[in-house]
Amino acid sequence: MIGRVKQWLGIEGVKLELVLPEEIDARAQQVNGRLRFQSMNTQKVTWVKIIFIEKYTRGRGNDKRIDEYELGNLEVTREFEIPEGQVVEVPFVMGFSMIRSEIDEMERNFFLKGIAKTAKLLNKVHSEFRIEAEAKVKGTALNPFDRKVVTVK
Repeated sequence: MIGRVKQWLGIEGVKLELVLPEEIDARAQQVNGRLRFQSMNTQKVTWVKIIFIEKYTRGRGNDKRIDEYELGNLEVTREFEIPEGQVVEVPFVMGFSMIRSEIDEMERNFFLKGIAKTAKLLNKVHSEFRIEAEAKVKGTALNPFDRKVVTVK
């Protein structure tokens, strides 16, 4: 009885970990990584979704605005089994495209570069990037997930 409840809640079930490079090259427009699964009981993963997100912050105090943009996503729909006590790694390649604001476009112009950088500094513009993964495990109510903050150059 207790074992069935633990399995349904995902306790002692599948653990998901994203294995990613420290830095991601924005010009490459793809992320190479691995999903690392391990479990204390044999389980079946039926679906995995990976999302690349940019958190774009600007402004100060009451004028502060935060937006999140999905730069790319990938769904793994093939089923695979996680044997008890073993580590299973699934490689993936996810394409993405960067979203550029008007001020970013100004920064690409040689003559406006200084003005754009100053405007970004004054408006406290900042982007933070993260990759999230969530897996659906057969017979559980709570899905394992992982989130990693990455640097984009």
